[in-house]
Amino acid sequence: MAIASIISESTAEAQTPLLYDVVEGSVDYKAGPVFRYNSGGWRSASLIIGVEVAERFAYYGIASNLITYLTGPLGQSTAFAAENVNAWSGTASLLPLLGASIADTFLGRYRTIIVASLIYILGLGLLTLSAVLPSLSDCPSTKSTASCSPDPIQVVLFFSSLYLVALGQGGHKPCVQAFGADQFDGQDPKECKGKSSFFNWWYFCMCGGTLITLWVLNYIQDNLNWGLGFGIPCVMMMIALIIFLLGTKTYRYSVKVEERSAFRRIGRVFLATIRNWQTSSSAIALEEEIRGTLPHQSSEQFKFLNKALLAPDGSKEDGKVCSLSEVEEAKAVLRLVPIWAACLVYAVVYAQSSTFFTKQGVTMDRSISLGIEIPPASLQSFISLAIVLSIPIYDRVFVPIARALTGKPSGITMLQRIGTGICLSALSMAIAAVVEMKRLEIAREYGLVDKPNATVPMSVWWLIPQYVLFGVADVFTMVGLQEFFYDQVPSELRSVGLSLYLSIFGVGSFISSFLVSAIEKATGGEGHYSWFANNLNRGHLDYFYWLLAGLSMVQLVAYLYFARNYVYNR
Repeated sequence: MAIASIISESTAEAQTPLLYDVVEGSVDYKAGPVFRYNSGGWRSASLIIGVEVAERFAYYGIASNLITYLTGPLGQSTAFAAENVNAWSGTASLLPLLGASIADTFLGRYRTIIVASLIYILGLGLLTLSAVLPSLSDCPSTKSTASCSPDPIQVVLFFSSLYLVALGQGGHKPCVQAFGADQFDGQDPKECKGKSSFFNWWYFCMCGGTLITLWVLNYIQDNLNWGLGFGIPCVMMMIALIIFLLGTKTYRYSVKVEERSAFRRIGRVFLATIRNWQTSSSAIALEEEIRGTLPHQSSEQFKFLNKALLAPDGSKEDGKVCSLSEVEEAKAVLRLVPIWAACLVYAVVYAQSSTFFTKQGVTMDRSISLGIEIPPASLQSFISLAIVLSIPIYDRVFVPIARALTGKPSGITMLQRIGTGICLSALSMAIAAVVEMKRLEIAREYGLVDKPNATVPMSVWWLIPQYVLFGVADVFTMVGLQEFFYDQVPSELRSVGLSLYLSIFGVGSFISSFLVSAIEKATGGEGHYSWFANNLNRGHLDYFYWLLAGLSMVQLVAYLYFARNYVYNR
């Protein structure tokens, strides 16, 4: 009896921690209770970060050198190629809105990631096929030419595959990051601290993968074979999917998937508000009564949306149009709109690193030693390198110092962090303009203005400061935006929140494409060289960079106004 009693007590003691260690709001892969000791945390988040590293390797293996492929094997002009790159990049950044909606409404983040990965792999496979088909093999690999006329069928296959990759990325990107952050319990003090660091280290590892891409894949694409350069990303996405599936039993999953799309729920609130805009005096009194029951923050900000709580006849009975939670969702999203809009110029600046920065590098002296030339797209690695070096300094040095001065756990607020990066990006554009002015001056000095394929005797290292400064700006703005749009929406909308952050760069890419097209038409024409002439020695990228620097400063003023008046969702 004594032995049985001891065993019973020991068993109870062993089980007790497990009973109290259930993570609220999450389930395991069988939809059962999930325990803290064997799920989530850095154990699962590390696997998910590994998946993101592989996915970014694949994505930037295509995106970073795309303009070289378009102006080389596909024979497009510099301006037209830049427009195509921006259009594709913009689409890839807007599609996460669709992916997030599908995840939050139908499939859940886990299943959406799997489906998106399969689409991604299919797109990359077809892209590789389009590059290895024989009729493209006679086209030059890096130099632009008007005489290269690839088979139209292959061009269609190439762009179809390219946009299939964008579709896969659209489902993958918002869900993976939100799913990774979901592995930390915000109610647990230790895991809450881990979640705060998650976004920094997420971006650190992601940029580490990008760094490898820019040095290895760009060299392969420029000097060996485009088919191999596109095929390796396809293999990496297969590896990413396998890694993701290995962690299935350790992940924490959301308790439920919303029955209606987040966009539908939010849209209903705005439609109901418009419909109930003209209300009777009794309905207004009822609205005031409803408002008095809401939290102070809700009652004071966007209070006009409270009209959505009323039925068409002005009552608040069972027939009311929207629930309180739906109205709060709409308010949370509406609060983000001014900040979203105030960051669009930053996204336009961001688009230049993979387009005109790269074309600048093509014209400059890229030799290092033993006759080896640096692939121009590899210069983007200095953005990633700056990020990889800056994030540990930010996380381990800057934040503790700022925390001691401000008393805030994160050192500075998310909005202060974003604003700092916007300021640095404007400075980056000003430096890029000065460097381009110097390059044009040297081209004139050596009589190379009318020799577009000649190398300007100016070291490509002159471009490094603009890349590095832009990387440091990313540490502030890019990571700040990720955390801000994840944190400032209800937990059910976090995939949507991250997709809204990505949509900034999608719309920014389209604005960049529009600017390039408009400036090309305005400054080009019969007998005139546009700012983006195929012969960059006759163009004026410096004017474009000064324009972006000026727009960035205007944007910063608007951003500071909106940030000062922003009310955090606590």
